[in-house]
Amino acid sequence: MLVEQIWTGNNYRNFNYLIACPETGEALAIDPLEFQQCLDTANARGWEITQVLNTHHHHDHIDGNPGIVEATGAKVLAHAGASDQIPNMDVGLGAGDLIKVGRTVELETLDTPGHTMSHVCLLSRTDTPALFAGDTMFNAGAGHCEGGGHPDFLYDTFSGQLDKLPDETLIYPGHDYILNNLAFTLDREPDNARALSLKAELTDQDTNNAMVTTLGLEKEINTFFRLKNSSIQSKLREAFPDLPRDLDERTVFLKLRELRNHW
Repeated sequence: MLVEQIWTGNNYRNFNYLIACPETGEALAIDPLEFQQCLDTANARGWEITQVLNTHHHHDHIDGNPGIVEATGAKVLAHAGASDQIPNMDVGLGAGDLIKVGRTVELETLDTPGHTMSHVCLLSRTDTPALFAGDTMFNAGAGHCEGGGHPDFLYDTFSGQLDKLPDETLIYPGHDYILNNLAFTLDREPDNARALSLKAELTDQDTNNAMVTTLGLEKEINTFFRLKNSSIQSKLREAFPDLPRDLDERTVFLKLRELRNHW
């Protein structure tokens, strides 16, 4: 499996992706907002885009579809529940569906509601798994739920699916928000030495060659995976003094997401 992470440089700080079969050169474009960059990259690599995958329906993930389809005739795939929100969708996906690219690439569809209620992530069937996460999770962060989603479902996605993936899973998010997310981690957990050192390391990061985190690293630096941490819970009580004495992980997640909405 060949992966090209395309830094768009736009105001939304999108990452677009091409996933290609090394044998056939067939490629899948993920959320190709900046479609010309995707087309140019595919052309430079000698790849042919045959499919487009939208992780969800927000405009900064689907607005490039027509340009790709017009240039290549690619089929558009997305969550089956998003068919009324994504124009000219060809294939509706559900949990467990396999997307095949060329002869060698298989990607498993994960149904991951929360950011929106019809959101998919893709998990590669490779020796080292890779998660193409859309806006469900970001490096050191979690997607917001204010554009048609719900934080309870996002918690279930994190706890029931993402947290169970192998620690070596590579994380490819839909946007570059890592520095701001690390700042939030440190606001919530000031003694997180790994987050502090990584923030310093990435301050001058070349986003054209962005760091690819692993799930294991995320569990060290991402507040939304660190719900049992005593520092996080203590700081949370400062913001929400009426919290019950015994905090469950769902409550911690929901309150962190509420803080992050306005941080």
